[in-house]
Amino acid sequence: MNGHFLSFLLRRLGQGVIVLIGVSIITFLLLYVIPSDPASLIAGRAANPDTLVRINAQLGLDQPLWMRYGIYMWHLLQGNLGWSYVERTSVAHELFSRVPATLELVTGAIFWEVLLGVSLGVVGGLWRGRWPDKLAMGFSYVTVAAPQFVTGLLFLYVFGFKLGWLPLGGYGGLSYLILPSLTLGLLNAAWHTRVVRSEIVREHREPYVEAALARGIPRRTVVLRHILPGAILPVPTLVGLDFGFLMGGAVIIDQVFGWPGVGQYMWQGIQNTDVPVIMGVTLFAACFVVVANIVADIVSYLIDPRIRVS
Repeated sequence: MNGHFLSFLLRRLGQGVIVLIGVSIITFLLLYVIPSDPASLIAGRAANPDTLVRINAQLGLDQPLWMRYGIYMWHLLQGNLGWSYVERTSVAHELFSRVPATLELVTGAIFWEVLLGVSLGVVGGLWRGRWPDKLAMGFSYVTVAAPQFVTGLLFLYVFGFKLGWLPLGGYGGLSYLILPSLTLGLLNAAWHTRVVRSEIVREHREPYVEAALARGIPRRTVVLRHILPGAILPVPTLVGLDFGFLMGGAVIIDQVFGWPGVGQYMWQGIQNTDVPVIMGVTLFAACFVVVANIVADIVSYLIDPRIRVS
């Protein structure tokens, strides 16, 4: 590990820590500004004032805001995300029990977005202006415009109900994963299609590509050795940025397909104004996105010499 890479890695880690602290502060302030009454949520609407005061004292809600934030962060550093006001269960335990399902969903979505996005982007770029390009761009426009819950319901109706090829929601083996992951990955596949297509068009105009073609090198060889390697360099960075969209989209996908992931837990927390659940899931999602971006930056650093030079 050379000094330049170590400096690059430390900068990214430092930026990640700053982002996480900022997310925790903003989320904490927002959740305690909105009108909610955790004591009534726990004790019920029929609870007397003495009971509410006692519960507020037990939860530390009678302390100044800065002290409550400090206590929360101290507990967070010990791996304690608090207890759900509604379920009365540990947020960390419930959250991490759902992480495997979410990782399966996100991994499947990344598979689809890279497979479809890169393939269609390459087709569109190599056959620019012809019908394959128009087909790829048409796919991009439609998938960007279609809301995810509409796409998910359409897939369920066609492939689950009418054709009976895949399950109508739920959680299980690979057959249960195909439709939710495909629905989640389609939106980002559209962006990948556009980026890869643009990169291929740009690479075609590079002097070294024109020189290679002028020397009589077969076009297939030029495409495989010079155009494609340069055109797909942005993909790792795009995948890293996609994690934020995927985590947000998982909230919708979990509801549509009955997927028992973190998104479903987040939705339950929002419906019940369950502050510890919302805080826990938000910080988990932020950590997930930060780590994914750092990994994407490292991959880009290793495969793209322009980043090392800059």
